[in-house]
Amino acid sequence: MKIKLNGEMYEVGTASNVLELLEVLGIPLPALLVEHNGLALRREEWSERALAEGDCVEMIRIVAGG
Repeated sequence: MKIKLNGEMYEVGTASNVLELLEVLGIPLPALLVEHNGLALRREEWSERALAEGDCVEMIRIVAGG
């Protein structure tokens, strides 16, 4: 199944929800914001949001600094 991930087409493989996608990608979760099909998700919603062909997922890493 293919989705649009941060503006690029991506084959999700075995990931069936947003949390599984993040785990497959190996992205550190603590400082991450996720939007699924235009809706900003709370962290507890990641495992509940099923992925479907053509979905759009945007991820933003929060970085502290000066």
